[in-house]
Amino acid sequence: MRALDVMTTPVISVKPEMTVAEAAKVLVDHRISGVPVIDEKGSLVGMLSEGDLICRGEIGTQKRHRSWWLELFSSARDAKDYIKSHGNRVAEVMTTDVISVDEATSLREVANILEKRRIKRVPVMRAHQVVGLVSRANLVQALASAGAEPAPQVIPTDREIRAMLMGEIADHPWGFAGQNIFVRDGVVHLWGVYRSAAAMQAMRIAAERVHGVKRVEDHTEPYPADSGM
Repeated sequence: MRALDVMTTPVISVKPEMTVAEAAKVLVDHRISGVPVIDEKGSLVGMLSEGDLICRGEIGTQKRHRSWWLELFSSARDAKDYIKSHGNRVAEVMTTDVISVDEATSLREVANILEKRRIKRVPVMRAHQVVGLVSRANLVQALASAGAEPAPQVIPTDREIRAMLMGEIADHPWGFAGQNIFVRDGVVHLWGVYRSAAAMQAMRIAAERVHGVKRVEDHTEPYPADSGM
């Protein structure tokens, strides 16, 4: 699936010249936690989220003033904190280091961006214009919908099941050697030793994901060096 398939549209946005109070009202009225900031030319110039608005002087949540000797070493950081908590315009408090994706970006890449950047949403662009947003909630919704897809009607043979499972685990270091996997009448039998409970669980999940598998029989034993774990 791609960003185009799950993105939220049309996009609710705010302008950089709006007041912080006006932008906060947009979030509240639309029951959302973040919006792109788009200027009069239609260009994306920032993102504004609840995180940009929670430390504010109006409600007494601004960061505590540092002692004078700490300020000698952190004056720039203190100035940024002050702007964030007392700036009156969206342009003064928004996050400007914005990463975006295009419509064809895979959901795997979107998920990696959200996780690595520790952000909750990413704007989707088309010809330098924002056409949607993909949030963590959108990915969860896509996951919920994926379970509704009908399973293929053709039941694979035991040999095909084993081949599919081997392909699934081929690139993972926790995958068992081929001779430790047997399939009989749609039942996957796992034999051998494992070095961690996590490896065993991953192997079982991989087997259960293969179409045609009725159940998984675990005949494995812990590796002797880890038997006391």
